[in-house]
Amino acid sequence: MTPRTPPTITDPASLNWFKSTASSANGECIEIALAPGGVVGVRDSKDTGGPALAFTAGDFASFIAAVKAGHLDA
Repeated sequence: MTPRTPPTITDPASLNWFKSTASSANGECIEIALAPGGVVGVRDSKDTGGPALAFTAGDFASFIAAVKAGHLDA
């Protein structure tokens, strides 16, 4: 199996970041951005200048599906 190159975000400040309208005002939120090349960026809404994680769209969709299905509940 050939290892795949991980997705990257070269300029997070240039992206249009958003968070859910269901987010609360307590600051416990993440922001999402769609980056070139089908990359999904994720960052902490309290630290918008901090690091951003990068996922392929497929990996991010799998993560969301697992959350919705309750597979990641503690």
